[in-house]
Amino acid sequence: MAMPRFHTVAAFVVLAVSAAWVLTGEFSSIGSAAPDASEEAARTEQAAAAEPAKILRTVAVMDADFIEHNRIIRISGVTAPDKRSTLATRSAGILGELKIEKGDRVEAGDVVLVLDGEEKQSVVETARALLDQRQKEADNIERLVKNGISPSTQSDSARSALASARSQLEAAQADVDRLTVVAPFSGVIDQVLVEEGSWLPSGEAVAVLLQLDPVVALGEVSEREINLVSVGREADVRLISGEVVSGSVRHVSLEATPGTRTFPIEVAIPNPDNKVPAGMTAEIMIKSEAVTAVKLPRSVVTLDAAGNLGLRILKPDNTVGFVPIDLIDDSPEGLVLSGVPLDARIIVAGQDLVSDGESVNAVPADPDLIATATVRTAEPSR
Repeated sequence: MAMPRFHTVAAFVVLAVSAAWVLTGEFSSIGSAAPDASEEAARTEQAAAAEPAKILRTVAVMDADFIEHNRIIRISGVTAPDKRSTLATRSAGILGELKIEKGDRVEAGDVVLVLDGEEKQSVVETARALLDQRQKEADNIERLVKNGISPSTQSDSARSALASARSQLEAAQADVDRLTVVAPFSGVIDQVLVEEGSWLPSGEAVAVLLQLDPVVALGEVSEREINLVSVGREADVRLISGEVVSGSVRHVSLEATPGTRTFPIEVAIPNPDNKVPAGMTAEIMIKSEAVTAVKLPRSVVTLDAAGNLGLRILKPDNTVGFVPIDLIDDSPEGLVLSGVPLDARIIVAGQDLVSDGESVNAVPADPDLIATATVRTAEPSR
């Protein structure tokens, strides 16, 4: 009997082992068997430990210190007299008497000059004499009529003649009065345009009269800020010399200038000594109603992704938030801002390195850091 070949025996052995493996059902017990749950969890923890922990950015925060602040509306302007008048002759003639000089103070009704007019004065005297005569004639006629000697029609004629004589005197006196130029209001003679002895036609300008108490600062406020300006509002005016004088708004135009869409305003400034001249460049600063605001260094203000101006704040869950603000004023001590929530904790350092919703490590801001930032914002740029 011949012996079976080796490969035939090997084939039967492999077949027997495969059958035994299928019958046991342990498919994962050989070779690359899957690990149990505890081994998988252990490997997960090891992988997590191997990864570096996320580092939170550190920011400095401070509680908002709110103040009541009057918004300052700044307007470029110029000073002007309260009243200005060019005095002129009301009749033709030779300037006989000039009673004023440049810089003189005059009161309303003071005589500024007198034109020669002897002939007109003689007309007045003649008219006055005629009036006296007509008055006596009328009185005599009245007595005769009363006594029944003359008819009543003569009384009517006498009264008519008397009225005519009175009108002639008034006309002659008016001609004489027109020889005199008087000041229409109290003020200062700023210019004298004539000399004594010169011939002046009717309507000739002779002097310029200014009233500088109060002096007026004229400016124009934008249509965006017109609702913040009203008559009676306090205002400061900084002159080109650096001097600051106080006054109040006395007029706000109800119609905008067509070309600029701005509204003319007037600020009256007491000026009893005429120290503030007219025509001087001025900056008008009008105080609006007080609003709740916070004063912060300029460096604290930042922009969001959309380019809106605002502040980054710390939310209760230690994440970053953004609030838009309204710039009320720019003072030497910093920016005055409104629109900040009353319970806000403001990020004053590191605000430009974090984004909305990001978790941060917040620490209290150093007061010296804030003071230094405020001083830097107050320094002029070089």
